[in-house]
Amino acid sequence: MRFHLPEQKKLVHEMVIPIRWGDMDAMGHVNNTIYFRYFETVRIDWFQKIGAVPGPQGIGPVIVNAFCSFIRQIEYPGEVLAKHYVANPGRTSFDTFMTLERTDQPGVIYTEGGAKTVWVDFPKQKSVPLPDWIREIVG
Repeated sequence: MRFHLPEQKKLVHEMVIPIRWGDMDAMGHVNNTIYFRYFETVRIDWFQKIGAVPGPQGIGPVIVNAFCSFIRQIEYPGEVLAKHYVANPGRTSFDTFMTLERTDQPGVIYTEGGAKTVWVDFPKQKSVPLPDWIREIVG
């Protein structure tokens, strides 16, 4: 079953990620686990750019679930354009969505997925309300 991205989403970041030879599996296409690595790469790059890097002594983002819909096979060589969207801000969380397309086939979605992000007080191991500055970005 393919999950479709919500209409009410906000593009907040994009980056190009090289497809590495080692990303492929025995079938000659990118291994299914690597798609989650691509999602993590674009998500962490965005968190760093907005100053939201998680630290064990403070507060920050935690991913509580993740999903991926494989639409087309990605093969080496090439690059993917990863687009990162946000939506549905709540009291302590927001949703993230990602799409992957090859840079040599702009606009053709190969994969889409996402994750629920919860703001956490790491020392207390409890969720906390989203900071106002994050709410402004994801709202």
